[in-house]
Amino acid sequence: MPCTVLVCGFFGDTGKGKMISYLAVKDKTAVTARAGVGPNAGHTVVFEGKTYKLRMLPSAFTSPDCRLLIGPGVLVNPDIFLDEIQVTRTQGRIGVDPQCAIIEPKHMEADKKGYLAEKIKSTGSGSGPCNSDRVMRVAKLARDFPKLKEFLVDVPLEVNTAISEGKNVLIEGTQGTYLSLFHGTYPYCTSKDVCAAAACSDVGVGPTNVDDVIVVFKAYNTRVGGGPLPGELSWEEAEKRGWAEIATNTGRRRRAAPFDFNLAKRAVMLNGATQVTVTKIDVLFPECKGATSYDEVSREAKAFVENIEKQLKVPVTLLGTGPGTMEVVDRREELKK
Repeated sequence: MPCTVLVCGFFGDTGKGKMISYLAVKDKTAVTARAGVGPNAGHTVVFEGKTYKLRMLPSAFTSPDCRLLIGPGVLVNPDIFLDEIQVTRTQGRIGVDPQCAIIEPKHMEADKKGYLAEKIKSTGSGSGPCNSDRVMRVAKLARDFPKLKEFLVDVPLEVNTAISEGKNVLIEGTQGTYLSLFHGTYPYCTSKDVCAAAACSDVGVGPTNVDDVIVVFKAYNTRVGGGPLPGELSWEEAEKRGWAEIATNTGRRRRAAPFDFNLAKRAVMLNGATQVTVTKIDVLFPECKGATSYDEVSREAKAFVENIEKQLKVPVTLLGTGPGTMEVVDRREELKK
């Protein structure tokens, strides 16, 4: 079964977009289907010297032959969607399921005031109010919008057909395990579940069709907005360590903390992880910047990776060693031996 699900094990911001872009190129992925909430999460991809900040399209656009799909469980902002097609020059290989709910201006207005904005520190994308309308069965769907007509396809059928034909398929999750409505730090969370099982549901793939679940962690932990962050550092300390980051979507400061093994263990359990990815190894261990072979990874960094494997009992197959799509140590073949 050639279907792989990739999700974040912390609070988002772990580099899912980078890893999807790498896997799409490296494995010549045939189809990538976007799961998750909607445009309230940003994925950054640095490819061939250019930086892309995506909120709607799958990060697998880096592979020119990859079919890019948005599953029926995902909310779509048509303006952002159409803009990103132009930026990535992917016209002709994008598909949106007719069942996707559409974020309208009224949803964004509601998201920028009151409880969601003041208490939850929402991104203001309109995702929560739109999901609320969907639950009440009053949200408009992609099939109701003429400007999306040329993109409408049966995403579950297309994804499952690709799987049955033995083609490589990626399911791209968004947000993070601890932002899940069910498993996260409620009420400081997003408006639906975003774990691996939910990602499958978002694109219409049954659990028996999934071969691997990759959970992405960062070498340290960050989150945006309200809610608990165990071991949180001051902004000044984060700057000193090189962990001070600005969020892709909102431009807000990311709060930082050291790698949390307790959260990581639970994320492995909740998502049924078969593999783990650790990104930004180069931030923790600058000598690893740009490494593409495990032989190039320092002894200290290897000790960190081996401790993660020991505690999580899951192999660390991929290491992010820089922002670029191909700045990755890929250990998959090595670990098969």
